[in-house]
Amino acid sequence: MSGSVTEPAPPGGSGAGAPSPPFRVDVVTIFPEYLAPLRQSLLGKAAERGLVSVGVHDLRQWTDDVHRTVDDAPYGGGPGMVMKPEPWARALEAVRPPGTRLVVPTPAGRPFTQAVAAEWAREPGLVFACGRYEGIDQRVADWAAEAGPVSEVSIGDYVLAGGESAVLVMVEAVTRLLPGVVGNRESVEYDSHADGLLEGPAYTRPASWRGHDVPPVLLSGDHAAIARWRRAESLRRTAARRPDLLAALPEGALTAADRAVLDE
Repeated sequence: MSGSVTEPAPPGGSGAGAPSPPFRVDVVTIFPEYLAPLRQSLLGKAAERGLVSVGVHDLRQWTDDVHRTVDDAPYGGGPGMVMKPEPWARALEAVRPPGTRLVVPTPAGRPFTQAVAAEWAREPGLVFACGRYEGIDQRVADWAAEAGPVSEVSIGDYVLAGGESAVLVMVEAVTRLLPGVVGNRESVEYDSHADGLLEGPAYTRPASWRGHDVPPVLLSGDHAAIARWRRAESLRRTAARRPDLLAALPEGALTAADRAVLDE
């Protein structure tokens, strides 16, 4: 009933030294080809190494009419069409393991953040439902909540044609946090938003380029001074671009040195 972008890796055994089962991602959509980027880059390599298993499933395979209909007019009138509940119920019954979180991208959802990505990365897998038109009949999410957690989430205050683009964003954000997916673990630990702040600027060779020089501290070899500079630049950038993030930091998150930077 499904077409998989990446074939599931064999699950690990339970004995000592056996590999862990891969993190499982299932996506249900009426446009399976839209999810082809899941074969690429870090996620594709992680699948090859058995760290992640991805299945992409065509919702229309769970319809029961010759036209493979997935939508109908909304009750109460109004523009557009609404995705019918029964094809979704059949699809989720087929592909969603018991207790697995169902993620429904929607502009009416809660914000998807780095903290949410980190929370989901600690789970065994996720199932994504890609809506189209005016969305999925609300009863699908309500019914699905009887079998496990359901998260209706938004990746930003704007509207897309469907949930597929949002799913690509969320899958990448979550899977790159899994152990072994990113080669250098520090790349994840020092990301923007990892500690509630934006990451500061980055530089590489040459040290001088078209009249612009790398900050001298980065060439000094003084690791403590470099760490202080990076922290200060992170604070300055966050204050300038995302003051809301600073305001949301928990009490005690900023040191006296941090506050001195912000008071400059």
